Amino acid sequence: MTQLPHLSASGEVHIVDVGGKDRTRRVAIAEGRILMQPATARAVLDQQVSKGDVLAVARIAGLMAAKRTAEIVPLCHPISLTHAEVVIVPLSEDAGFLCRAETVTVERTGVEMEALHAVQAALLTIYDMCKSVDRGMEMNGIRLLHKSGGRSGTWDRNAAPE
Repeated sequence: MTQLPHLSASGEVHIVDVGGKDRTRRVAIAEGRILMQPATARAVLDQQVSKGDVLAVARIAGLMAAKRTAEIVPLCHPISLTHAEVVIVPLSEDAGFLCRAETVTVERTGVEMEALHAVQAALLTIYDMCKSVDRGMEMNGIRLLHKSGGRSGTWDRNAAPE
């Protein structure tokens, strides 16, 4: 296994020096799901949740999280996003929602953490806004789907060996 980049030669944790790397366009896409009772999903879609428009607030939470990832993940570099998008759609079986986030930058390091953080914050916001009616909701499948740019090039989940 290759050495983990966040560990120094003596095993101490540090932030990786990316100063010598070229700035390149980098894109990451992540997704995750929140499962819930069908009645809860209908209440969200019909905007019948007492706290307000669940999906709009969740999208905003995801965007805010993407911008502030370095404040939450200790060894993550603060980067400037050139684009971020959070899309939330109902699952076909009417038992929850799929959240997908895309983050883009022109930087020296990737945006995978920002995309993953956006998904998690959006799903947590849905949970928070709906917990009074459905505490049994479950978040799962949070994963990176795609990353491109930088020295390691492009990675796609569908093309990756399992």
